[in-house]
Amino acid sequence: MSEVNSPERVGGWTRLVTARPRLSLLTALVITALAVFAGSGVADRMGSGGWEAPDAESTYTTQVLEREFPASRPNLLLLVDSGSASVDDPAVAAEAARLTERLAGEKGITGVGSYWRTTSPALRSEDGHQAIVAARIEGDEKATGEILDRIAPAYRGVYGPVEVSVGGPVAVRHEMQTIIQEDLLRAELIALPVTLVLLVMVFGSAIAALLPLGVGIVAILGANAVLRGITEFTDVSVFAQNLTTALGLGLAIDYALFIVRRFREELAAGADTRAAIGTTLRTAGRTVLFSALTVAVSLAALMVFPQYFLRSFAYAGIAVVLLAAAAALTLLPAALMLLGPRVNSLDLRKLLRRHKGGRPPAAEPAEGTGRGWARFAVLVMRRAPLFAVVTTVGLVLLGLPFLGVKFGTADDRQLPASAESRVVQEHIRDAFPGSPGGGLEVLAEGAATPAQYADFRSRIAALPGVQRVDGPVTGDGSAYFGVLPEGESVGQEAQQLVRELRAETAPFDTSVTGAAAVLVDSKDAIADRLPWAVGIIVVVTLLLVFLLTGSVLIPVQAVVLNALSLTAMFGAVVWVFQDGHLSGLLAFTSTGDIETTLPVLMFCVAFGLSMDYGVFLLSRIKEEHDRTGDHEHSVTFGLRHTGGLITAAAVILAVVMVAIGTSRVTNTKMLGLGIALAVLMDAMVVRSLLVPAVMKLTGRFTWWAPAPLRAFHRRFGLSEGEPARTPSGGPSAEEISGPEGQERDKIMAGA
Repeated sequence: MSEVNSPERVGGWTRLVTARPRLSLLTALVITALAVFAGSGVADRMGSGGWEAPDAESTYTTQVLEREFPASRPNLLLLVDSGSASVDDPAVAAEAARLTERLAGEKGITGVGSYWRTTSPALRSEDGHQAIVAARIEGDEKATGEILDRIAPAYRGVYGPVEVSVGGPVAVRHEMQTIIQEDLLRAELIALPVTLVLLVMVFGSAIAALLPLGVGIVAILGANAVLRGITEFTDVSVFAQNLTTALGLGLAIDYALFIVRRFREELAAGADTRAAIGTTLRTAGRTVLFSALTVAVSLAALMVFPQYFLRSFAYAGIAVVLLAAAAALTLLPAALMLLGPRVNSLDLRKLLRRHKGGRPPAAEPAEGTGRGWARFAVLVMRRAPLFAVVTTVGLVLLGLPFLGVKFGTADDRQLPASAESRVVQEHIRDAFPGSPGGGLEVLAEGAATPAQYADFRSRIAALPGVQRVDGPVTGDGSAYFGVLPEGESVGQEAQQLVRELRAETAPFDTSVTGAAAVLVDSKDAIADRLPWAVGIIVVVTLLLVFLLTGSVLIPVQAVVLNALSLTAMFGAVVWVFQDGHLSGLLAFTSTGDIETTLPVLMFCVAFGLSMDYGVFLLSRIKEEHDRTGDHEHSVTFGLRHTGGLITAAAVILAVVMVAIGTSRVTNTKMLGLGIALAVLMDAMVVRSLLVPAVMKLTGRFTWWAPAPLRAFHRRFGLSEGEPARTPSGGPSAEEISGPEGQERDKIMAGA
């Protein structure tokens, strides 16, 4: 019996997960059914905001204004269109007055005002054919959405001489949430069948192809249940559901791919079912665990940011990653125990050959031979300096557009052009004077005299970039001023005006809010915490990769090469979504900037996914290096046995992300397409070109570590293969002359 069949090679975990496989799968089925029940309605409990820092000055000011001066912060706008008549026409004014009075009587509505009540020119379009009724819906995002659903149908439509459309921030958020849910369902309907077809192409066997898909579905349903529980304690962004689907399918399929592939290799090598599972869990299983930890750490770094939009992706990502790994390491071995060699059943490729009338080959090639990848690895290593320099320069050039990035805030232009709330906002933005909703509010708290208010107002009006100052509107011990900046509402001039307003001294406490103020505070919050997030990712990644490899240099290489793999994504994000290239093809409206939190989110997600593939490649290289001690052979072996699988996994994950990228909401489109590009660049460029080239250049020094760290790794590190058999670390004569060594010599000679 071969070594892989020996009883001692079957560990305790293998015995645990394969002892009662039917009971394990039945328990999983019951838990999954409970997760479906527990996670139902999770999207209805999620919010569509979360870009603001909760401890920022603008957030505090907004909360005070909403409480003390609700009319200053309307979130519901009714656009009243009088057609060819003037909004001052008596019939139009009478109908608008009735609408205003009816809205003021609705439960949960406060701060109702309109052009016909105030005669404010800011509420009347420049052509005189449109005007605004403004109000505030009280409550949190869920409550405001429910009220909007209740009252909107009663106001939308034609009423005598006017036509009414519903808009405002609450309508934008609500419509965005609805569209995201619809798009997510469509993405799942696209991704699942395409993924199944790709898995069949990878495995051939329909049975083997269904296993990764099942693991992904379990992970997604479980993560939805976890998110449903989290919404009981804190806010969660509806955007996080997209990540749950993408990572749930993508990573679960990745993990299951590697486990099933290794299991089939062990069966082909002559191992019985239990021994094959034992070897698989000891090698690919441990690698899956390390991979899940690296991805989870990258996503956990989002927890350092105060915006709940970013924190939501940490909740969703960590839950789905750990569940995917848990399902792959428990349910999948149980299923493989029941299937055994039948995992290769229903080979659809053979059926296709019979259908075409072709003769089957005399001998099927062994799975995982990967001779093309081996030849490619040898070619890259023979020209390592050339490949390393050209690939690095190319990636840096692709990332250059990111140097011109401009940060902004998400607005109604995230929605498709036909969305009602966006149409209303565009009418207001283009047809009304002073860009209503784009101004700044300065809150004054504390006792003050009219003369002090007047002096402060005059000093504000004298600041550069101020178009108009309104107010003060006074209340009980406080007041506020409306400041309309020149130019774009969130442009550089408006952001500078925020800083100058905050620097102004007054005999009372002042604070500033508004779109530009929110942007300034969001950028500051991210800048303050970004070093911590990057530090967490880098330090923990270095530690985990060291525990995997025992090398000092490989973890540094992994971090640097991962960062390089993201350059194309960041360059494309700016070139496409900020500068507007391909906007017609991709059906979105460029706002000339990128939402502030998105690059941070995309970095953490894409870095974690890149490490996922890096860990799979490095673990196979390390396993072979432990067995033979031959550095170049180990690199060739690793790429030979994982290159095709990593590429297939990357293509499948990219398909899922592209399906997410078909969303009609621009930020979701950017997230899906950007990460798809990053994943493909990492698998097809970095893992295929840069990793073997750099490891060739670093040579045997790749595996060096000082004596104290070697001792640390021997005690705490991961060791999957057999130790090298020669003291020098080189391969023994038997290894060089063995099948792998002979194959490598043939490849080297052919190259």
